[in-house]
Amino acid sequence: MNLLKTNIGMLRIIAILEGISLLTLVFVAVPVKYIMGNPAFVKIMGPIHGALFLLFLFNTLSVGVEQKWKFKETTWKVLLACMIPFGTFYVDKKILSKL
Repeated sequence: MNLLKTNIGMLRIIAILEGISLLTLVFVAVPVKYIMGNPAFVKIMGPIHGALFLLFLFNTLSVGVEQKWKFKETTWKVLLACMIPFGTFYVDKKILSKL
């Protein structure tokens, strides 16, 4: 099945990209900024991560409404995942891939 054809598929792709951007920002760009004194990578990755973060939030809410997720059971877990390094990968494996 082509992931781009469904809202859940799009959410899964955005989740992976958002997770990669968060890891890159936290573990590469920020250390380069503070250890090497070069903020250039943060200036590039910050807006990219911000855009993916917002896309993830909006798509999560959209899929949650479409799938009739109960906020206290599923939606909050998916939303929280984008704030924790490796969280979106975990949510993709445990929740999104099963839909």
